[in-house]
Amino acid sequence: MTETLRKYLKGDAVIWGVIVSLSVISLLAVYSSTGTLAYKYHEGNTAFYVMKHFTFQFIGLVIIFITHLIPYKYYSRLSQLLLLLSIPLLALTLVFGRNLNDASRWLTIPGLGFSFQTSDFAKLALMMYIARMLSLKQDDIKDFKKAFLPIIIPVGAVCVLILPANLSTALMVFLVSVILMFVGRISLKHLSLLGLVGAVFLGLFIWLAPMTKTTLGHRVETWKHRIETYTTGGSVEKQDNFQAEQAKIAIATGGIIGKGPGKSMQRNFLPHPYSDFIYAIIIEEYGLSGGVLVLTLYLWLLFRAGILVRKSERTFPAFLAFGLALILIFQAMTNMAVAVNLFPVTGQTLPIVSMGGSSMLFSYFALGIILSVSKGINKVGKTAEPSKTNNEHITEHIEDEQPE
Repeated sequence: MTETLRKYLKGDAVIWGVIVSLSVISLLAVYSSTGTLAYKYHEGNTAFYVMKHFTFQFIGLVIIFITHLIPYKYYSRLSQLLLLLSIPLLALTLVFGRNLNDASRWLTIPGLGFSFQTSDFAKLALMMYIARMLSLKQDDIKDFKKAFLPIIIPVGAVCVLILPANLSTALMVFLVSVILMFVGRISLKHLSLLGLVGAVFLGLFIWLAPMTKTTLGHRVETWKHRIETYTTGGSVEKQDNFQAEQAKIAIATGGIIGKGPGKSMQRNFLPHPYSDFIYAIIIEEYGLSGGVLVLTLYLWLLFRAGILVRKSERTFPAFLAFGLALILIFQAMTNMAVAVNLFPVTGQTLPIVSMGGSSMLFSYFALGIILSVSKGINKVGKTAEPSKTNNEHITEHIEDEQPE
């Protein structure tokens, strides 16, 4: 059995273990947290949502299997196409996207009725593109025109297009991009200038948008309200801080070992217990031990990605694995921080665990690419000439890893 798995499932076994573990936890948590939805919309058929979720998980695992078999070098060229697609898709979403709470985040594919968050697609494409550019520009990495501008222009375009509908995602993508550029040796002077310009732009946007009296202005007011609610504590009676308070109750009543699977009470009161606040439901049912386990799995994924960076003898796979892992972990940490009331409510889902369609599939796609990097690094490690030093391998990265 073990030999069969090794034959077909390539790459880091620990990362495979993390994926399977989070998928199992997700299935249990979604089954438990969708009971209210089932009684409201499907006459108590609790199997409806869990089967739907399992179907997406199965599709996601197929995506991982296919993507991890593709050599990582092909994702370099693919990143250009994906980025070129993502920018117009983000623009279309702002104009024609499905509106919910004054935010247009979902784009529906005509004829199929399938909606997806274009920001999920864009952040995946952007991380891949930044990895490509950092790899290609290492010889001129400190140059403003040759290295910094070709990277920061797409970053700025993506973040500006995401910002009106989703502040937290725009900030997260911007921050991860900056960290990845820092790791890629972009000049600190240029990154400092970028931070200053970004802060000024965001400040002006928040100041001027409410004056327009449009949907965009309403979104900015919602951001301000959430931050004020978080900093002041809000008022439960006025529903200002209802979500955070219900999450606190779920976590407090979970204790060390939890109430047990399927015994959550706060799932009946928490808005979106199957997505935005699924971590609170996990702690309520499985206790602090369950919450720590989920946190550990995400940190383990980041640790294994760090090992891939250390073992990689070429820059592109190192940046690719690190960037994709970092964006997933940042999103996970944001979701968990909101659940335990460390951050204001943001609407970020828990990657792989939260119920969802497109967001979960894009997460699986990113993990498949990370496994492709792991497979490629292991293969190189087994076949590399012992006499060749790491530096000699690194100097060959541009010619060897970029498909023409």
